[in-house]
Amino acid sequence: MSTVEVRVPATSANLGPGFDTLGLALTLYDHVEATLTDEPGVTVAVEGEGAGTVDTGEGNLIVRVMRRTFDRMGVPQPAGIRLRCRNRIPHARGLGSSSGAICAGILAARALGGGGLSDDAVYALATEIEGHPDNVAPCLAGGLTIAWSEHDGAPRMVKLTPDAGIRPVAIVPPVRLDTETARGLLPKDVPHKDASFNTGRAALLIAALTRRPDRELLLAATEDRLHQPYRAPAMLESADLVERLRAVGVPAVVSGAGPTVLAFSTSDSQDLIAPEVGSDWHIQLMDVDPVGANVQFPETR
Repeated sequence: MSTVEVRVPATSANLGPGFDTLGLALTLYDHVEATLTDEPGVTVAVEGEGAGTVDTGEGNLIVRVMRRTFDRMGVPQPAGIRLRCRNRIPHARGLGSSSGAICAGILAARALGGGGLSDDAVYALATEIEGHPDNVAPCLAGGLTIAWSEHDGAPRMVKLTPDAGIRPVAIVPPVRLDTETARGLLPKDVPHKDASFNTGRAALLIAALTRRPDRELLLAATEDRLHQPYRAPAMLESADLVERLRAVGVPAVVSGAGPTVLAFSTSDSQDLIAPEVGSDWHIQLMDVDPVGANVQFPETR
């Protein structure tokens, strides 16, 4: 038997104005232990998020991604795959649980299959499976990432280090929202003035997160006109919470496709968050994960 352990961070994409471009890795993790066995079949054990609901056979996302990665590498499919998943990233909440599973599957298969894929190839395959580079870039690289695709479709990224004063706070509701449902609410075209508005705010956000993380600048930098207003009908409580937090001076946005709300907590705004949040929501104070996905063989720990 061969075993590898992969730890993947939660992520938040968009960050307000950086639609399909910006992403942040967070210190909340899923752990996947993957073993190739001589016994035919698939066994998946899940603890934490997704226990009792995710597929525990061939339909499991990590298993499907591993098999696709073996095929991409030209490696024969193993007789058996055994997974043990300890999940802390909430599912269908806009915190990158699917991206994490995809990255974990590719990295586990690469390690167990003897390499064969460069880091660029891993990123490309993860983007191909997930559909958008901004969702997988921070999971793989950590930190704050800017992701884009070249004219030939090849994904690229730049990794930045946020200021140490930035403390992300995920405010997680009890309800879920399917990403495709949220994306389906977006219009085909947007006004030129809104596109220009978001371009300026996204540029400002990079400066605010990396050089000057004060509350007023972050409030201005996290304004958005491209996706959150259109998605609001699918997550009215999240949209309302974002408005209330921003009204009291907390830079807050919808995390990814939602419905989790991400707030940027600074020293003068942390105490303003809890009074605006209902009892059904879970407040998770985190840091920015600096390294991204981590792969280890048990004997090397």
